[in-house]
Amino acid sequence: MNPSVLTRASKPDHILVVDDSPDNLFLVQTILEEEGYEISLAEDGRIALEQIEQSPPDLVLLDVMMPEMDGFEVTKRIRENTSLPFMPILLITAFDQPSVVKGLDTGADDFIRKPVEVDELLARVRSLLRLKHAIDEREQIARQREDFVSWMTHDLRTPIVAAERMLMLFQQGALGELSPSMQEAISTMARSNRNLLAMVNTLLEVYRYEAGRKNLCFSPVNLQEVVKEVTQELAPLASEKGLSLNYKSQENVNGKVVGDRLELHRVFTNLIGNAIKFTDTGSVEVRLSNNHDEKNPEVSQVVIEVQDTGPGITLEDQTILFDRFRQGSHKRSGSGLGLHLSKRIVETHQGTLEVKSEIDKGSLFIIRLATHH
Repeated sequence: MNPSVLTRASKPDHILVVDDSPDNLFLVQTILEEEGYEISLAEDGRIALEQIEQSPPDLVLLDVMMPEMDGFEVTKRIRENTSLPFMPILLITAFDQPSVVKGLDTGADDFIRKPVEVDELLARVRSLLRLKHAIDEREQIARQREDFVSWMTHDLRTPIVAAERMLMLFQQGALGELSPSMQEAISTMARSNRNLLAMVNTLLEVYRYEAGRKNLCFSPVNLQEVVKEVTQELAPLASEKGLSLNYKSQENVNGKVVGDRLELHRVFTNLIGNAIKFTDTGSVEVRLSNNHDEKNPEVSQVVIEVQDTGPGITLEDQTILFDRFRQGSHKRSGSGLGLHLSKRIVETHQGTLEVKSEIDKGSLFIIRLATHH
């Protein structure tokens, strides 16, 4: 038996052959079964689609010319069904080049002309099954990576939270009086531990969004209230650095949107917190206003701008700013997850997040969300 026929689980590849001619079915079945493949047969397109729904094969061999539903239509319907795993489609055609073009454009992966030559058929089958196995392996690796991230974030949180509680007991004097130098050392440890916990929590949130496992709770939200709330919460951080933190709102602004209040609060905390973190002198200004969507003028938007007087962001860094784990070149750049997560949250709310910045002239982050009346 051809060893390439078997998957790593030693299971034969399953091929569905679709042709309205019993003679052709028998011929192709005989050729492929001799190579050790598992074969299913269908005499028309509708039966083939039913079989594919019940038991998706690893490869579909499909005759173009069939009554009622031709091979092009079967191919189109397979590709439109997003619940199906990827399966290569090999079209068997007796037609000229235009039919081949149509088949490939419809979603087929390869074609073979009648009369079918045995060696060519087997070569094309092996080629498409290699493609199928490569895609399956890549998807499996992606799933394993997601599972690893989930496991890692959950398991990392437990010892970090335990360490935080123990450090809190030290600071409260529950385990004995501490010298000033010990107090200072434990304060540093506690701060580092909190930063680590925040990073792990952000990593877990990124994973949930990217794995489609994040459940948002949408309801009417007043962004004026949320932004004011975040600004007040972060005001002490700005004061510590001698920065002015200003909130400005357009008169009679409509800040009502439909969204997840906690997630939107997370976005504004990240953007305003970053602005304070990276600004050493001057101010951070948060502005709310309304305008209309450029692509759809009938849709009214609320625009939230966070402007700082920090060092600015290079054009090179701006291109990767919202990517995962892509830190900026600034010496205080973090994990590269906060802005990525913020963009994912805004886009989940059907909004946009962009940045405008020049070196030595500060940075401006702009969020646009559709308003709700």
